[in-house]
Amino acid sequence: MTSPITPATGAAYARIMAVGGYRPSRIVTNDEVCKRIDSSDEWIRERSGIIERRYAADDETVVDMATAAATKAIEKSGINASEVGLVLVASVTHPYPTPSAAAEVAFRVGALGSAATDISSACAGFCYGIALADSVVRSGAAKYVIVIGVEKLSDWTDHSDRSTAFIFADGAGAVVIGPSDVPAIGPVVWGSDGEQRDAINMTQSLIEYRDEPGPIFPALTMQGQQVFRWAVGDMAKTAQRALDVAHVAADDLDAFIPHQANMRITDAMIRALKLPAHVPVARDIAYTGNTSAASIPLAMERMLDDHEVEHGGTALLIGFGAGLVFASQVVTLP
Repeated sequence: MTSPITPATGAAYARIMAVGGYRPSRIVTNDEVCKRIDSSDEWIRERSGIIERRYAADDETVVDMATAAATKAIEKSGINASEVGLVLVASVTHPYPTPSAAAEVAFRVGALGSAATDISSACAGFCYGIALADSVVRSGAAKYVIVIGVEKLSDWTDHSDRSTAFIFADGAGAVVIGPSDVPAIGPVVWGSDGEQRDAINMTQSLIEYRDEPGPIFPALTMQGQQVFRWAVGDMAKTAQRALDVAHVAADDLDAFIPHQANMRITDAMIRALKLPAHVPVARDIAYTGNTSAASIPLAMERMLDDHEVEHGGTALLIGFGAGLVFASQVVTLP
């Protein structure tokens, strides 16, 4: 049967053209965090690798931070915002179920009339966005896509909870993705395990809080040991599969940029992947904390700005978190 539908066609390949980050100005030290939990600077550093983190101002929103990061990425990419065909915002901390953060960000950055939607994939959200943007550019549905990872986790953290209060932080990172003449975004390896939904969850739903409000607003909870075992065991295998499907050897990498969940998880993944000592590894968590969907683009920007890796280098990305969900791909850095 002959179809009357003419398929859209796009670029042969897609690439990350530019990255931009936004870090709130307020620095929160471990000593400040410990005023509300029974812990110490030494214990937090040993358990997570975190020295300090950033919190957004009370009146600073997810949309504000996302707009700042996206504007920076657009300026560095050399394109005009009006050329953007799709805006993707990965976030689990935008406080409005609707309208989307992406629609407002698109308007603010000048991507008027572009498609816009949010991605609720927690710490894997940025890598999900990269995979979607790659497909969109190659399909011809949009020539340029902005992918933003942004979180204001300080709003959704129980700051008296010893198991989570020191981990989460705020920030935003964005990339512009556009056409490429050569392969620059490898196939994504992604998936989910909803059976482990309780590993990272909320204390209660907003409906439950509405009907029977408690002293603490719904906050993030985490089964630390369960998440650690999953991340170290399964996510190293996921990262290896991403290398395999891209036909890239660990020895050929110029950088490893995992989600900044915990320094011990990163170290364990390095060992499991048998990553050569010459490959730089993102450790942005030390000064930025765990910013969920924002952590990979923020770490990417820091590594490029600090010349830990050169522009055009080959990097392995992996994001993993609540869901449980995960995604990994090899990319060429902008």
